[in-house]
Amino acid sequence: MTGSLQQSRRLIIKMGSALLVDEENGTIHHARLKGLAEDVAALRAGGSEVMIVTSGAIAVGRRYLGLAEGALKLEEKQAAAACGQIRLAHAYQQALAGHDITVAQILLTIDDTEERRRYLNARNTINTLLAAGAVPVINENDTVATAEIRFGDNDRLAARVAAMMSADTLLLLSNIDGLYSADPSRDANAEWIPRVEAITPEIEAMAGAAVSADASGGMATKIAAARIAMAAGCHMVIAKGDLDRPVAALEAGARSTWFVPKATPRAARKQWIAGSLQPRGTLTIDAGAKAALVAGRSLLPAGVSAVEGDFQRGEAVTVKDAAGSLLGRGLSAYSAADARRIKGHKTGEIEAILGYRGRDAIIHRDDLVLEESS
Repeated sequence: MTGSLQQSRRLIIKMGSALLVDEENGTIHHARLKGLAEDVAALRAGGSEVMIVTSGAIAVGRRYLGLAEGALKLEEKQAAAACGQIRLAHAYQQALAGHDITVAQILLTIDDTEERRRYLNARNTINTLLAAGAVPVINENDTVATAEIRFGDNDRLAARVAAMMSADTLLLLSNIDGLYSADPSRDANAEWIPRVEAITPEIEAMAGAAVSADASGGMATKIAAARIAMAAGCHMVIAKGDLDRPVAALEAGARSTWFVPKATPRAARKQWIAGSLQPRGTLTIDAGAKAALVAGRSLLPAGVSAVEGDFQRGEAVTVKDAAGSLLGRGLSAYSAADARRIKGHKTGEIEAILGYRGRDAIIHRDDLVLEESS
């Protein structure tokens, strides 16, 4: 085995429709969910934060609504999702309640991972749930997503969430135990690929198609997910999911394919901040704040002496010292207007000034990249 899930501080498990829903009668595989719940409890006991990205709402709901087999119209998918999602969330709640684990439902559209303010709100909500000890169960919001804006499959949704949450590992539980050089159900000579370090044209050519009517993804979407995850410094693993304890089986050495990034999530995020974002403003800081940043601490409002530009919460800004020398860049936890109001003030004064309790730091250390000469 290439890696261990137990070593992951933050882990996302993705369960697909083909694993969760009985294709014969459209009911949820409660026994399979029970086994997954045991795995989640074991991971949490080992110190990992766990999130679940799930499919299955449409597959469950269509049967309860009596919708005919075959392709559904967009409005039928949305109606089926509305009917199935409540049953799916209840099934997760029941399965994890046996381990005294609180479940929280999160429904996302692609805009929630691309539009900056919604991205930050989703990230903060999930972080708050994790800090409170809950397991977020995340699905695409199929009741409102349209054909033009939907993720199209939950493999890529899971990868987007992994990037958004700086996850260490993304586990895609599937009906296949990894990546092969060809479709093993059609080619007896297909070779298992245990480790992938880069998504090359050769790797992309190995992707096949979905094998289930209820599964929107296939190996091609898993490769697309791997590209997203690896760019964010997140390991990804494809493993067999139609087992009583799929995570336990993986930890025991079951066959799988690991996609191994070149950087950690923190390093990848720092690289993204340093090279991919256009700064929208500038914060000038005093000598005390400069010393704190160099020591690896966050930038507090008290150390900010001037705010330039017009930026929103979550946008990139440059950080300069009193002499005008560039110190680095980071993501501001406040808009320019609010940053101007709280600059020079202590953290404990923020709520009284702004009328709401914001973050303690204007730029958190994880969202800050210093110049090498700083």
